[in-house]
Amino acid sequence: MAEAIVKQAFDLEKVSSQSENDLFYFVESDSVSSEKITALRYSYWKSVFRIFFKKKINWFLLGLFAFILLMSIFFPLIFPYDEMENVINTDSYFLSPAVAMSKYGVSLKWLLGTGPVGNSIFYGVWASAATSIALSFVCATINMALGIVIGAVWGYNKTLDSILNVVYNIIADVPYILIVSVMVYIIGSGFFPFVIALTITGWLGIAYFFRTQVLIIRDREYNLASRCLGTPILTVVKHNILPFLTSVIMTILATELPGYISYEVFLSYIGIGLSAETPSLGQMIERAQTGFISYPWAFWAPVTVASAITVILYVLGQNLADASDPRTHM
Repeated sequence: MAEAIVKQAFDLEKVSSQSENDLFYFVESDSVSSEKITALRYSYWKSVFRIFFKKKINWFLLGLFAFILLMSIFFPLIFPYDEMENVINTDSYFLSPAVAMSKYGVSLKWLLGTGPVGNSIFYGVWASAATSIALSFVCATINMALGIVIGAVWGYNKTLDSILNVVYNIIADVPYILIVSVMVYIIGSGFFPFVIALTITGWLGIAYFFRTQVLIIRDREYNLASRCLGTPILTVVKHNILPFLTSVIMTILATELPGYISYEVFLSYIGIGLSAETPSLGQMIERAQTGFISYPWAFWAPVTVASAITVILYVLGQNLADASDPRTHM
């Protein structure tokens, strides 16, 4: 009986020892592996686009803008627009779509009727939209590039700060529209003269805004540490300042892009926009404004396209600004 009890105790001890060996075992120490973090790899721009494309309205607006952009670029190449092709034929002035198609035959050319000089409204809208979109992107690129770079350095350099503050205070007191109007009268009204007129002082307000943003974050600990280590100002601006202001840059861009289209439409509407040989939405609106009640097709077609481009660019820019805020990447 005693032998059976001893044997049973020995078996229990053996099972217990085997269980402990199964549950506990030695792991080799690896200093490299211990530094690895078992977390998903974070990519800033992947997160931006993931948040941006999560909204279905952005897909719709991107598709609509892509359609407008493709029509503006390729349609005038395939079907050239000649505003004065029917100028000597007064019977072709301000024809409704139905009358124009009965007179000249069913065609896309007369889908929106004719304008004040017998011009095709449908052809003219796309040729004019190409000019307005190109003007907007060129001006926004120049003003944003100059404004961001100069504004970032402006916030760090005390000598530049004292000079540009005086320049900004003088120019800011003069209405921007007045400056553009005077520059158009001085240098002309072609496409590139108009770009110069819109950008000669347009970057200054953007630069002042970014100067203020840099003043807010330049004395944070990580920037002070970089400066103490002898890091050049431009490097600090490039790696420490500008990435922090990405969402702010997108917000400004959202207002700048449609803003230049509005300036072009307004200045052309009052008669000091682009030259007559350069088709633009503003010119089409200005020439059709006298008969917008009697001949609405000539007025509302360019107004609709200009409004659509402006709203699309603004909404997409605002949504991209929201998506570029790291606080939304949770």
